[in-house]
Amino acid sequence: MRIATLIPTDVAAYRALMLEAYEQAPDAFTTTADEREAEPESWWVKRMGSAVGLATSFGAWQGSSLVGTVALKYSAKPKTLHSALVLGMYVQPEQRGKGIGLALLNAAIAAASARPEVLALTLTLTEGNAPALRLYRSAGFVSWGTQPQAIRTSAGLKGKVHMSLALSKSHAPEA
Repeated sequence: MRIATLIPTDVAAYRALMLEAYEQAPDAFTTTADEREAEPESWWVKRMGSAVGLATSFGAWQGSSLVGTVALKYSAKPKTLHSALVLGMYVQPEQRGKGIGLALLNAAIAAASARPEVLALTLTLTEGNAPALRLYRSAGFVSWGTQPQAIRTSAGLKGKVHMSLALSKSHAPEA
C-alpha cells in the first residue's frame, strides 16, 4: 500500500472511488451520489486540490487501484486560518481493518502540521458510526458535541458528531 497526495491525473480514480463511497456509505456523507455524479471533472479536480492550495487530498493505492481517500480543506479567512477540516474519508469495505484509514489520517495530520498557521483539525461523523469513531479517536481526535438531526438518512434523522485534534506545534503563535 502507498499513501500519496492526489494530483490532477488521479481525478478519474478519485471520482470513481468517491461515487462508490456515496453509494456504499450514504449515511456517512451529507451529499448524495446523484448530486456528485452531476459534477463536471473540473469540480473534482478543484475538490482534490493540491499540496499547497486550500484543499489537499490523499489516496491509498494498492498497486494501480485507489482504495481509500481523505481530504483536507483549509480556510482562506484570517480569523479561521488556524483550523482545517477533514472530509471525504473513505476506505473500500474489503480494504478495511488493514490500517489504511489510520495511514490516510496520519498523512493528513502530517500535511496540516507542516503548515505553521494550522493549529487544529476538525471533522464530523454520523452518529452511530462506531468504526469511524474508533478510527478518529485512535488518531487523537476528541468529541466535543453532537448536532442533533443534522442529516436525513433512509433510517431517519441522525446527528453529526463533531471532533477535533489539536496539532503539536513547536513554534505556535501566541494568542
